[in-house]
Amino acid sequence: MSVTEHRCRWSLWQAGRSGLPFFMAWRYLFARKSHNVINIISMISAAGIMTGTLALVVVVSVYNGFDHLVRSLYHTFDADLRITPVAGKVFTPRSAAFDEVRSLPGVVSFTKIVEENVLLEYRGYQDLATVKGIDSAGLATSQMQQAIVDGEFKLWHGELEQAVIGRGVAYKLGVNIHFIDPLLVYAPKRDGRLSLLNPEASLASEYIYPSGVFAIEQSFDNAYLFTPIAFARRLFDYTDEVTSVEIQLEPRADAARIQRQVKDILGASFAVKNRYEQHETLYRMMKSEKAVIYAILLFILLVISCNVLGSLAMLIIEKKDDVLTLRSMGANRRLINRIFLFEGWMISLLGILVGIGLGLLLCVIQQVFGVIPMPGNFLVDAYPVSIQWLDVMLIAIAVAGIGYMAAWLPLRYARDMGR
Repeated sequence: MSVTEHRCRWSLWQAGRSGLPFFMAWRYLFARKSHNVINIISMISAAGIMTGTLALVVVVSVYNGFDHLVRSLYHTFDADLRITPVAGKVFTPRSAAFDEVRSLPGVVSFTKIVEENVLLEYRGYQDLATVKGIDSAGLATSQMQQAIVDGEFKLWHGELEQAVIGRGVAYKLGVNIHFIDPLLVYAPKRDGRLSLLNPEASLASEYIYPSGVFAIEQSFDNAYLFTPIAFARRLFDYTDEVTSVEIQLEPRADAARIQRQVKDILGASFAVKNRYEQHETLYRMMKSEKAVIYAILLFILLVISCNVLGSLAMLIIEKKDDVLTLRSMGANRRLINRIFLFEGWMISLLGILVGIGLGLLLCVIQQVFGVIPMPGNFLVDAYPVSIQWLDVMLIAIAVAGIGYMAAWLPLRYARDMGR
């Protein structure tokens, strides 16, 4: 091998390390080809990847928006921690263990709850519902006032007991808080005796006046009414028993650490659930739906990336003479592969950058202006959107990986050139 050939090979090796493959791939991408169809296919490939990436960003952000909306709605109704017995329905929270739980740092309120199913009657209409009796500690720290759509969240008027009912319950019974008619609440007696001659004798009943109507989420609105815990205990013939205890924490408290402490203090006889665990099925379903949609759109992008494979294969065929020239000048197989790999990958990266940019722009417009309204009578006027940068990064990485694979596959043909 002559000195000139050595110098040529050395120069190409240095060029390969200094960015020559990227420079040549850039020129190949934007230079006019002899066959214009290659340009068209390349632009179609970039446009397809852009559209798929845009759809991924928008759809995932909308799912995040609904997830945030649901969590905020449930945050109004649910406590940070909920204690229930593992066996049985009721328990008495009077022990040194519960006193220790009540005094833990970060605990704001320790609310006793009596929650049971009842039958409601109002002006001749009847409906099944769930009574949730809460004590004064829960009333003081409750965020339900934010969900009131009529009246107020008030369980006492002087010495008169009052109830706050869900909008769905109020609608089915025709309840109007401005009327003076009371709700009649029925519950089975604890002795379990059933009189066939007089069925009403088997039921306990109490009157209570509605003071407000709340609207959170359909499953709550159609089922619940809040009452003082004394009313619920009297109705179900309880003394000091409760069905659960709800714990509200300070905003910056470490909920996971406090949950572990409460479990250690109370032992295996009680279940201690955080907000996620109280509705675990719902949150898992939402995460599963998001993952399925993500996978479907990625599969569509995988199909779209076949255009990249086709355009790159045609470019390799067109540039066969260039490849032979580079091989004769001493370019090795790795340098030639990198040129065409960068060429195919830049098509994907172009689509990714434009798609993510447009997707984020659409999401911001929806967040600020609410351009696309929610159909029907919903809690929000427009589709909720929440941009999470981790999701955006995962989308970019996943689509870039698909683009890399689509660019790598045609290189088998390039490796055979010039032999």
